[in-house]
Amino acid sequence: MASPTISVIIPLYNKEREIEGTIRSVLAQRLQPLEIVVVDDGSTDRSAALVEAIPSPLIRLVRQPNAGECAARNRAIAESRGELLALLDADDEWEEGFLEEVAALYREFPGCGIYSTAFRVVSHDGIFPAPTPTRRGIVENFFRDSAHRYVSIPSASAIPRQVIDRVGGFPDGMKMGGDLYMWIKIARRYPVCFSPQPLCRYSKVASNRSASTYTPERTVYSFEELYDPAAPDDEREFIARAALGKALVLSAKGGTEEAARAIRTFSFTKVYRRTLWKARVINALPVRWRGPLLDLYNALAWRIARKGL
Repeated sequence: MASPTISVIIPLYNKEREIEGTIRSVLAQRLQPLEIVVVDDGSTDRSAALVEAIPSPLIRLVRQPNAGECAARNRAIAESRGELLALLDADDEWEEGFLEEVAALYREFPGCGIYSTAFRVVSHDGIFPAPTPTRRGIVENFFRDSAHRYVSIPSASAIPRQVIDRVGGFPDGMKMGGDLYMWIKIARRYPVCFSPQPLCRYSKVASNRSASTYTPERTVYSFEELYDPAAPDDEREFIARAALGKALVLSAKGGTEEAARAIRTFSFTKVYRRTLWKARVINALPVRWRGPLLDLYNALAWRIARKGL
């Protein structure tokens, strides 16, 4: 099988500190893409101007009013032409062999829904490998193997266009968890392929990682409507993990009712009892305490995990 044509898909919103490095990591790839489609989702800083200033014929900048990351990804996909759609957040970067490796996976393991690689986490404490599978090839059970490891994150993944055509795009209007929602739709229908080469750098220190204030999502999509009680246990548990993780963040921002709904729906979980417990505790506290307490917990958990304790 010949190498696929590759479109790089970058949603952009207020990343003037990072976007140049992100795009230059694409231009430094050993295997060059067909195009780099950047959708500026109503940025209010200099992000779009910095993209325009990069002298490359591969770059195509599309502007739209702010509609959210999922809508920006979908717009970039609609504007692109490649057979393989390589996703990249505007604050992450690739190592120079990333596109070469996902193209090789595409040739060697045809028919998969996602092609992903391992990645490193860039934090204030340094750069550390993320916990990922160690075997190259088709993942035996995406939902089970994602329980305690990262199989796919957006910036380290590529999706064949024909897969998007079948399952549909990212969930417009969903502010958090849109990538996990997409993985569920794909992994229900297709195998997932993985390479243990760490070819992406995921940033925990980037600007504007998430909004600090709570506003309700305006979307028809949710993990509750995606949930199928008749699905295999591993799939049900993966959805519970995604929904309860989102519930924690929503609760910390003030989304008490939304978090309570997720807690009720996914209280069946056996694998993620700790996450369920955390969500219940956080949601029972006064709103002003929730964010600082969750931040403290996450900071301690990160330091413990990083040290291998």
